[in-house]
Amino acid sequence: MADIPSEKAQSQHPAAGVTIFCGLMLLLIAALVSLGIWQVERLSWKEDLVARVDQRVHAPPVPAPSRAVWGQISRAKDEYRHVTAEGTLWNDKETLIYASTTLGPGYWVVTPLNLADGTSILINRGFVPTNRRDPATRSEGQIATPVKITGLLRITEPKGTLIKSNDPANDRWYSRDVAAIADRRNVADVAPYFIDADATSNPGGLPVGGLTQIAFANNHLVYAMTWFALAIMAGGLLAFVVRSEFRARRV
Repeated sequence: MADIPSEKAQSQHPAAGVTIFCGLMLLLIAALVSLGIWQVERLSWKEDLVARVDQRVHAPPVPAPSRAVWGQISRAKDEYRHVTAEGTLWNDKETLIYASTTLGPGYWVVTPLNLADGTSILINRGFVPTNRRDPATRSEGQIATPVKITGLLRITEPKGTLIKSNDPANDRWYSRDVAAIADRRNVADVAPYFIDADATSNPGGLPVGGLTQIAFANNHLVYAMTWFALAIMAGGLLAFVVRSEFRARRV
């Protein structure tokens, strides 16, 4: 005849289950608190980034980085730096990139600027509406004499957007991919960045510069509060289970 488990042995199974549950809940609480702390750290990093970018944007313009330092350029320390560059626009090599702006849908006009040392920088000269995409409709803005461009240094935007990919073969562009545009237009010695031109008016009024949107999503405080709130809820559930188990054992 099979042995019947004792009452003591039977009571150990629920206790073991509660112990495992409590262990898992403690791990969950630790993970939630860690996520909350990480978001607080990200909040501090984001606020510092916004402050640094704001300082760069409003600083006096400096010469655009030359070929000697191209390899040292990074998004973290250089993007949105206020810069200037002088040279001649290669209007016959301009590229139109689809844009949706506060002025409506249209295109960014990106044109190589040939510098005195033989290198080039792609210049986002600004926005033109769809009905003015043809350079012949804005010939006054096709400046042939040497120019000085002032604007914000931007880092290349490779491949395209999350929604659409660039199609160089068919000359369809949705992002400012410096390397791909330079290759398509046969522009050599091009800087690994481009410049968003400022709002200085172009002859004829087009393209319209100065439309750079500088905005950084900063939801880290909300995320931190969410993780901490979930940790508190998990802690409350754990306390309830432990208290219930303690009361059950006293009966």
